[in-house]
Amino acid sequence: MTNNRRESGETEPSGGIQSLDAALRLLQAMARYGRAVSLSEIARDCDMPLSKAHRYLASFIHAGLVAQAGRSGKYDLGTGALQLGLAALARHDFVNRAAEDLPELCAETGLTGLLSVWGNQGATVVRWERTASPTITSMGLGTTLPLLNSATGRAFLAWAPLGPIRPMLDAELRRAKRNPDLIADLTATAQGVAALQEKVRQAGYATIDGRFIPGLVAIAAPVLDWQNEAQAVVTLIGTDANIIRPGSDAVEKLVAFAARQSLVETGTDEGKKRQLQAARDPG
Repeated sequence: MTNNRRESGETEPSGGIQSLDAALRLLQAMARYGRAVSLSEIARDCDMPLSKAHRYLASFIHAGLVAQAGRSGKYDLGTGALQLGLAALARHDFVNRAAEDLPELCAETGLTGLLSVWGNQGATVVRWERTASPTITSMGLGTTLPLLNSATGRAFLAWAPLGPIRPMLDAELRRAKRNPDLIADLTATAQGVAALQEKVRQAGYATIDGRFIPGLVAIAAPVLDWQNEAQAVVTLIGTDANIIRPGSDAVEKLVAFAARQSLVETGTDEGKKRQLQAARDPG
């Protein structure tokens, strides 16, 4: 029995098949390139002999998961991989998945949590999760939040496509120009909005202090689809100003939660590394 397991590539400790793990690692490497690659590149990046990588690629070509260009001989993902990807995307329910996991995030942080989507009237709360010590506020299910002076709105501003948010953005900018004190940390111009968007994207999350709702602070992070656009935004609210500071426990837990719900990572290169690690290791 032991010899048969070894010959088939099975590894008892993990319960998986070692050779299959290696083959799938090769496919994952090809996906990261974003272009056709040579056999030597694949073998080097997967740390395997050329002959072994070639055998795996031949099997993948036979299955339609990989295609080989005629002249260059380079390898790329095939129609079978495309079909698998599309099938996975069709099954990915961003909103319901995040809603199901939101209670755990709120329990870990001790903060009230919101899940919002972009609706006809703007950022709309579709899930409200309270903790044992709930934050007292008039907000609730169905509440719509402003774009420029709420953490939720700012996350949509940074990661939502411009078309749907443009009417609200223009209206809020007009109000801000008439009342400059309305949004103290924003210059009500296109340049000011662009600077805010870049700041939020670089951080990987948005914050707001107690000026929108006196006494409450909030942090918000996006649930991103394969186009790097926000399908939903997860927000934590509380009364302690320390929760919105960079590197706080609440910020780290929220960003990791959003990364696990997303198909891409947000923020700077270093921030992406931290998010990816957090997504792989929830604990």
